[in-house]
Amino acid sequence: MAGTRDTGATQADQAREAVVEAALGKLDTADKARLLGGRDMWSLHALPGIGLASLVMSDGPIGVRGTRWTADDPSIALPSPTALAAAWDQDLARRAGALLAQEARRKGVHVLLAPTVNLHRSPRGGRHFEAYSEDPYLTGVIGTGYVQGVQSGGVGTTVKHFVANDAETDRFTVDNKVGARALRELYLAPFEAIVANARPWGIMTAYNQVNGVTMTEHRYLVNEVLRGEWGFDGYNVSDWMAARSTTGAIEGGLDVAMPGPRTVYGDALAEAVRAGQVEESTLDEAVRRVLRLAARVGILEGAEPVVTELPAEIDGEALAREIARRAFVLVRNENEALPLPPTASVALIGAAARDARVLGGGSATVFPAHVVSPLDGLTAALGEDLLTYALGADPSDELAPADKGFELRAVCRDADGNVLGEGNLPSGQVQWIGDDLPEGVTHEALASVEVVGTFTPRVSGEHSFGTRGLGAFTLSVDGEVVFDGSEVMGPESDPFEAFFGSPVERAKVHLTKGETVEVSLLHPLDEVSAAPLPGVVFSFVHLEPQRDPDELIAEAVEAARGADAAVVVVATTERVESEGFDRKDLRLPGRQDDLVRAVAAANPRTVVVVNSGSPVELPWRDDVAAVLLSWFPGQEGGAALADVLLGAEEPGGRLPTTWGALADAPVTEVTPSDGELAYTEGVFIGYRAWDRDIEKRAGATPAYVFGHGLGYTDWTYESLVVEGTTVTVRVRNSGSRAGREVVQVYLAPAANDGNRPARWLAGFAGVEAGPGESAEVRIELPRRAFETWDEESDSWAHQSGSYEVQAGRSLTDRRLSETITV
Repeated sequence: MAGTRDTGATQADQAREAVVEAALGKLDTADKARLLGGRDMWSLHALPGIGLASLVMSDGPIGVRGTRWTADDPSIALPSPTALAAAWDQDLARRAGALLAQEARRKGVHVLLAPTVNLHRSPRGGRHFEAYSEDPYLTGVIGTGYVQGVQSGGVGTTVKHFVANDAETDRFTVDNKVGARALRELYLAPFEAIVANARPWGIMTAYNQVNGVTMTEHRYLVNEVLRGEWGFDGYNVSDWMAARSTTGAIEGGLDVAMPGPRTVYGDALAEAVRAGQVEESTLDEAVRRVLRLAARVGILEGAEPVVTELPAEIDGEALAREIARRAFVLVRNENEALPLPPTASVALIGAAARDARVLGGGSATVFPAHVVSPLDGLTAALGEDLLTYALGADPSDELAPADKGFELRAVCRDADGNVLGEGNLPSGQVQWIGDDLPEGVTHEALASVEVVGTFTPRVSGEHSFGTRGLGAFTLSVDGEVVFDGSEVMGPESDPFEAFFGSPVERAKVHLTKGETVEVSLLHPLDEVSAAPLPGVVFSFVHLEPQRDPDELIAEAVEAARGADAAVVVVATTERVESEGFDRKDLRLPGRQDDLVRAVAAANPRTVVVVNSGSPVELPWRDDVAAVLLSWFPGQEGGAALADVLLGAEEPGGRLPTTWGALADAPVTEVTPSDGELAYTEGVFIGYRAWDRDIEKRAGATPAYVFGHGLGYTDWTYESLVVEGTTVTVRVRNSGSRAGREVVQVYLAPAANDGNRPARWLAGFAGVEAGPGESAEVRIELPRRAFETWDEESDSWAHQSGSYEVQAGRSLTDRRLSETITV
């Protein structure tokens, strides 16, 4: 049967290739070059003469935005990639991908710009939440499942960002100096594994340089390694605005330069071919790959798409809830503080409990139809009689896009004041990129955008209103103009100030709880307000009245003291974790640490839920009963949290990256020096570095190690048998309830001169069992686990000798071992 399927696939591939070649033969130089440059922000040109429809791409990775970044077309919002990796389950990643393919088809999208498989080199990385892990093997396994799932639904993927795009500081220009061994063993490894095991239809090249060559022109890594050594046959698309040179990009293996219509390809590429600067055959190869992608997704006439029978429909809300609970990592649970008794009274505390942060900032942002906050989830599960809520401490005193209590829409007008169209806004943030405009509106006709609507305050007092972005603004509240002025770009401002810049307070207005007022922010468009990408980008921002933090903490303490248990939700903000900048520190913002300490002193059964996409410091962790990491848990996060806290479900996650204090972290530098960032640590990042030379680092140990995670039952490791490279581990559920265990296998070389890590993850498998039941898993050790990159021969070298195969629950909780010789 396997042979029959393989033959069928080969015949189908050959048939598609024949259609591709026939289509290619009908194109002239101008059409070929035009096809390789974006038509607009998200799509390529259609070529009706060969039966080619326009190929549409869309950002991921936790949802599918579509071509319009608007709440009028909501998206399922899954938990963050760090959460998906924390589940340590390739099949779950595959199901997540299949759901996103379903979403993509619904939105008319052919290619998803995901997954992100860069590594957690440093905990300071601002886009940490959008990548999976510090470990290349785990990243490759989860990324493989994700790609397989998306493409099983007939939608392409672009695995990104190829390669070493591991931080945000100066990401457009930084030259990352990475040794060949680290590049192969760490940073290229997830891409290689996904190409081998999932055959992705696309790769996205990064902004940065690697060893002196920008990635959109990196002939060696793209043409020789990716395509030559690995056999990748998909298309290579630039990160948006990354392509800088016509001849450099096409010779370097870049197929598509995005976005359009202004691009280094198109007319410029056609002229380079005519002038003899680029061979027609080079142009043909790029076009062939784009046509192959079009054939695979079913938009090239005469070519049968790869997927002709779609997967069964998936309930997006149910899967989002399942991923969230299976991703929650219980890192501390003293005296079985969790799960909470069903009749326990609970004091829920924290701003993030009411206004949950369910996804990270930047291009990963989507607009779900609804969000279940922790307060929503626990209210539904416990009822109002058992649940009390206190704000406790707000993580931010900075204005943020107008959201809770606001009902807003954007009114678009031409130069004469005529209304061209309107669009609903889920918040005061306007992000219209490319043709992502309300129906009936064009950039040519658009002269102003006015955010209008109503605001019903949740609290009485002095409300702050303001703006974020560049250009002129007129701000009105309750019929009164409270600001009329402009914001201009300074000589050293970041060109993405409109996206990631700081909000500016413009006025304070006293408002009364529950009394609705009208609000308006008028923004005329001019050259000053033009964003670096074609579009309209600005925000109407707001901040509720700020009460004395000590009073808020005191109220939280009183609520905690009167409850059987206290659940404190702490969080980062979009100004801490987002695309566009790296983190200055790992501390929780605001007075949240003080809040936790005060509540824990008042109630010994204090549970802290950490709502962040990446590691934060937890200086009070030994003073509380339980610590549960919820990551950015997606739109159903509050419901999943109630499931786990009350014991309806077990927290299923294990740490995909090490959590510790920044002062102890092995790699902290993310800021280039003279344009260069040296990866001097070589292959020692994450647990590989924490596990090495501890004494030389003054006994630095992490708060919680790689692979760590507790459940609601106990596990006994009964046996480990190694036959060749097959590891069989038998475990028994020695607790009182059913559960899931992640059996982790590490490989440790007996002889180590210090140039190799002490051990590394070589395999894992999940297993479920009821109380008293035993279960067995078989894990195949990959050949690559025994290899290192030899820089002298520029090839992989098999490292023979003795290895200890170690099986256990985390990097440091290793239960069984057996020595093998290879």
